[in-house]
Amino acid sequence: MSPLALTGTDVLAAATAPWTGHDTRLIVMVALAIGVIISLIAILDFHPFVALIGGSVVLGIGSGTELAKVVDSFSTGMGSTLGSTGALIALGAILGKLLADSGGVDRIVDTIGSRSGPRLLPWSMALIAAVIGLPMFFEVGLVLLVPIIVVMARRTNTPLVLLAVPALAGLGTMHAFVPPHPGPLVAVSALNADVGTTLGLGLLAAIPTVIIAGPLYGKFMARRVRSEAPAELVASLVKEADRARETGAARRLPSFAVSVGAVALPVVLMLAKSVADIAFPGDAWYNHLLDFLGTPLVAMFVAVLVAMVVFGFRLGRDRAEVRATVTAGLPAVAGILLVVGAGGGFKQLIVDTGVADAIGKFAAEAHMPLLVLGWLLAVLIRLATGSATVATTAAAGIMAPMAAGVPPVEASLIALAVGAGSLFFSHVNDAGFWLAKEYFGMSVSQNIKTWSALSTIVAVMGLAMSLLMYAVFV
Repeated sequence: MSPLALTGTDVLAAATAPWTGHDTRLIVMVALAIGVIISLIAILDFHPFVALIGGSVVLGIGSGTELAKVVDSFSTGMGSTLGSTGALIALGAILGKLLADSGGVDRIVDTIGSRSGPRLLPWSMALIAAVIGLPMFFEVGLVLLVPIIVVMARRTNTPLVLLAVPALAGLGTMHAFVPPHPGPLVAVSALNADVGTTLGLGLLAAIPTVIIAGPLYGKFMARRVRSEAPAELVASLVKEADRARETGAARRLPSFAVSVGAVALPVVLMLAKSVADIAFPGDAWYNHLLDFLGTPLVAMFVAVLVAMVVFGFRLGRDRAEVRATVTAGLPAVAGILLVVGAGGGFKQLIVDTGVADAIGKFAAEAHMPLLVLGWLLAVLIRLATGSATVATTAAAGIMAPMAAGVPPVEASLIALAVGAGSLFFSHVNDAGFWLAKEYFGMSVSQNIKTWSALSTIVAVMGLAMSLLMYAVFV
């Protein structure tokens, strides 16, 4: 039987079967393949897309699979992964671009910031980052927030770390916990979890996580780490902010309610579908309508159409300007799409070569809960490769056969645990580490105390919340 067709009973039988020499070979080969990926990325500076292809070839050949089947498995995995997540990633990028270019981000920040006193500024920054982080990738959100953080810190005479840490926590948590970000989407697809359920549980887990890793940890570190953004950056940003204030009256901006509503629309649609399935099961017309609108692809598509209207046409922009904004949002995610697709190909080889069954046997003998195993796998791959997306994709692929047949809520919690593990201890092989260091003028040791530590707090809190919700809901 093909591993893709395994049922929960088949997986249990595979996991409890005797350990063989072939299982040992498979474990060694997947470790070697991951080592190849790590070496290509960290030592030879290969793009993760190329490195994942190289690791997949090593795994396929080393496991004794025919070359033609290696190519077929990789192509199938890449195609199915991009088929389930590619359009969502692209639509999310378009939504984020429309929000940013219309001034929606400025409106959200100005409205929340103007209602915050000095003591509430870190909490407001965490909230702003979480809202902006819903539709935007981590790097894009950070680039958008840097001017806000730097200018606000200068004008309010607030320590930079006190505002930077909550912003990083809000962005990082959303990136790891909540669809439609690439990592959680891939995990949801691989584990056959429900997007709406995963989104709801992710948001529930994100609240205490952002509070602890953000304002609370930021207040703790602000007394111990002093940093200043590069002087040239500060001068440039303050000058641009002052100019924007002078010309802002002449520029039409979307309202605060419209800006937040457009960001929240796909989240609301996906959650409404899940709530309706649980609270009002049946075959009524509204069930069919919510099932359709709550499908991730449809929800994101509707949100983009609404954004094109409220962030484009209603603000006086013509069709050419709106089309240009939409087009400009796509190139930034081309590399992400390729990495996600190649990760799906690697995942498929992990399944088709029997590696996942071998790991299942190990987990069964170690009596390790699936949530903990998924988290640990993501942590190890994250530490090695520096990529949260690669860690989530590979770990979810390994966990997929073992999670077959588990209750829907448990599948969503495994996806959440895997996503949380993918953020563990960002260090020198992660682009996010260097972005935070350079933008906020920190030394390497200071950045480890702030960004690396808070990313670890997020990862540990994600596992803790997953286990807590498992005890309550499963």
